[in-house]
Amino acid sequence: MSFNFPLLLVVAVAVCGGLALFDLIFLAPRRRMRIAAYQGQVTEPDPIALDNLRKEPLLVEYGKSFFPVLAIVLILRSFLVEPFQIPSGSMKPTLEVGDFILVNKFAYGIRLPVIDTKIIPVSDPQRGDVMVFRYPSDPSINYIKRVVGIPGDTIRYTSDKQLFINGQLVSKRLIGEEPGSLGSARLYNEKLGEIEHTIREEMTRYNMPANNEWTVPAGNYFMMGDNRDNSNDSRYWSDPGIPHDLLGMVPDKNIVGKAFAVWMSWPDPKMSHLPTLSRVGLIH
Repeated sequence: MSFNFPLLLVVAVAVCGGLALFDLIFLAPRRRMRIAAYQGQVTEPDPIALDNLRKEPLLVEYGKSFFPVLAIVLILRSFLVEPFQIPSGSMKPTLEVGDFILVNKFAYGIRLPVIDTKIIPVSDPQRGDVMVFRYPSDPSINYIKRVVGIPGDTIRYTSDKQLFINGQLVSKRLIGEEPGSLGSARLYNEKLGEIEHTIREEMTRYNMPANNEWTVPAGNYFMMGDNRDNSNDSRYWSDPGIPHDLLGMVPDKNIVGKAFAVWMSWPDPKMSHLPTLSRVGLIH
């Protein structure tokens, strides 16, 4: 069963806030009345007795203490910035396994927590953006990929690993090589929109998608990983419950936010070593 942290946070804020409100409206006035009645009965009130009369119920005390902290976390996480950890190598070399990233939650519009309904439009994703979104076939899973196609685009990916957008070849420039899973991998500089970034291609590996051309419908986006031969992205998604023209597409309602920075990296899955700050920086 997946862990719905946003829902848990909203419930916690509601419960703590409800306890604080209940105390303000019902319990606090009763405490003041008991204190006033006690002070009217004695000449010199006992400080200990007064403290006992002022004391809030333990549950109310905890609720009032946690409410402002949880409310701030909810606001920050829901509307401003949310942290994520990169679990796979699908975005190498831009993002490595174990990178901790920050995601701008308002870049593409202000959305209500849990139900994710957009209430204030801000801007739309652009080609080249690195975007976090909920996987269309299982919205409980967050994915991170690069925006390659925006509404109205025609995307073609050929057998020789050439990317075309609206009939125009997306140029790439070889900048180096590194070890790959089945030999060597080449690193290329690629430009999508205004964003220049590095992609990675295995020299002896290619997974041919079922389709090689897609048209992006309105309100949807076509996503690809920078690690082009090791990425489960729009080229390969299939789901019998999704209409054919929407296969591989990420609808606007699934958008979480724009990834903009790496703030820490902890590549050791067992966390037996200290994290590193060597990869801290903006994401391009």
